[in-house]
Amino acid sequence: MTLFTTATPYPSGAVRDREDRLSRGHWMLLMNEALARSRQQEAEQAARDHALARQLVAGRTWARLAAFAQRRAESARRRSVR
Repeated sequence: MTLFTTATPYPSGAVRDREDRLSRGHWMLLMNEALARSRQQEAEQAARDHALARQLVAGRTWARLAAFAQRRAESARRRSVR
C-alpha cells in the first residue's frame, strides 16, 4: 500500500515534457503575434506612404491647373484690352 501513496500520477519526465511543449507552443504563439504586428505596422506605413504620394500628385495637378487658369486669364485680359 505504501507504493501507491508515494507514486505520482505521471512519471517526473512526462510533466516536464508537457511543460516544455506548452512553453514552446506559447513561444510560437508570441512569435506569430510579433510577425502579425510587424506585418500590420508595415501595412500601415505603406498606407501612409501611399497617402503622401497621392497628396503630392494632387498638389502637382492643382499647380498645373492653376498655371493653366492663370495663362488663360492673362490671355483673356490681353484680348479685352485691344
